[in-house]
Amino acid sequence: MNKNQAQGMAKDLLGKVQETAGKIIGNPSQEIKGVEKQIASQAEEKLGDAKEMVKSARDAVKEAGKSL
Repeated sequence: MNKNQAQGMAKDLLGKVQETAGKIIGNPSQEIKGVEKQIASQAEEKLGDAKEMVKSARDAVKEAGKSL
């Protein structure tokens, strides 16, 4: 897990809490902000996933180069 994945997960949790709090107190603006945080967190997690894939591919190329 890299930094982007961890931050994305944390932002997702905060967004869910904010959305739920908005529902409980009847504040649609807070609900929307919570949903926005969740959407942004998904983008950050996907960025982290992409970085992990690149790292894995780079490591695979290094390993393949060692066997030549």
